[in-house]
Amino acid sequence: MALDIETVGEIDAVIGSWCLNKVTASIKAKLDHDYEIDGQAVTLFEVRPIWRGSPGQRMRLPFARFRYVKSTGLWQIYWMRQNGKWNSYEPASAACTLEEALDQSLM
Repeated sequence: MALDIETVGEIDAVIGSWCLNKVTASIKAKLDHDYEIDGQAVTLFEVRPIWRGSPGQRMRLPFARFRYVKSTGLWQIYWMRQNGKWNSYEPASAACTLEEALDQSLM
């Protein structure tokens, strides 16, 4: 089930502003952040040039995911292991708000 329009707006406000403000303008060509909404989940990506690629080619590496659980009203927090699998984030695997989830996962 997809997120409602209010929640998508909240995601755009919270995660979108975090992505815009996380990296200074002087290094945005070498490192940036992006996000993607898929169903009940929001995935954060690190965006950077491909090491041995053509000029202008970029890669997106997922590093964090937040999944909204409507029945509990909590945002579950995950991180990507080197093997490509998502694991629950410890010490805090869930948060009440998206802001809290973002703060917890990026400490």
